[in-house]
Amino acid sequence: MKTSLTDRIEALKRTHNAVILAHNYQVDEVQDLADYTGDSLELARQAARTDADVIVFCGVYFMAETAYILNPGKTVLLPDRSAGCPMARMIDAGTVENLRREHPDAAVVCYVNSTAAVKAASDYCCTSSNAVQIVESIDPHRPVIFVPDRHLGRWVAEQTGRRIITHRGFCPTHMRITPEVLASLRAQHPDAEIMVHPECSQDTVALADVVTSTSGMLRHARTSTASTIIVGTELGLLHRLRRESPDKTFVPATSAAVCPNMKKTTLEKVLWSLEEMQSRVVVPEPVCGKARRALDRMLEVAGAGERPAQAHSMAP
Repeated sequence: MKTSLTDRIEALKRTHNAVILAHNYQVDEVQDLADYTGDSLELARQAARTDADVIVFCGVYFMAETAYILNPGKTVLLPDRSAGCPMARMIDAGTVENLRREHPDAAVVCYVNSTAAVKAASDYCCTSSNAVQIVESIDPHRPVIFVPDRHLGRWVAEQTGRRIITHRGFCPTHMRITPEVLASLRAQHPDAEIMVHPECSQDTVALADVVTSTSGMLRHARTSTASTIIVGTELGLLHRLRRESPDKTFVPATSAAVCPNMKKTTLEKVLWSLEEMQSRVVVPEPVCGKARRALDRMLEVAGAGERPAQAHSMAP
């Protein structure tokens, strides 16, 4: 019998003592193959504590960088080196330093969707799971510079009442989830619950019942009394939602909510990465050490206390 792709991958995992981490937005078969599937915070925690010698990161480049920074003694492989993040490219370390000069009293919080150099130039890192908690942990008398996502930064400002200076970055995929598509779906499914990611625009968030990260969506779906839930995030999450809450109907906000970079990883590329031990991701010093400081602060703040926000309670 011909050996399957997954059998070959499993054999190479044993040979190299490797672990496969996959983001919630990966294609279905990659999620099913992975040892751990999660959001950026959950995968960062797995990368920091793994005993494996090799980490195969099925995600985008900044995620593989993060895994290396948190565990620099490991070999970190990215199956498709071209899998990047448009938002991460919207800011650089020089821009962070310019913002510091303009606001010398401010603390800098960078969203995990950023390069290692931007993390190294920041005081704190965060994910959408714990951005509110990170900002609340900072001296309330200090303003906060939040980069690069202006929509997540605005949402955090609304949740915390803090003065937040945002950058102009955004997620192109979440911008495809518009108020118009949500209004249309609400009319088609009047009893459905709408949950969206805080990377969505303010007008889109205002129409949602629940605003939360992908891990928050998974938790909420398990306990929600709604039988139908409209999901406003990248389509990859639908696979886990349907698998973990099979008693509910999940409706994507739009079929256009696809991140092409997240879909670059395939089983064939995972196999190649383990056969050739490529493509290796390395973050050199001193960037690695400085970025580790911001990431350690992120991991110190528990994500378990994430509080889904009700759209009707948000400040105008």
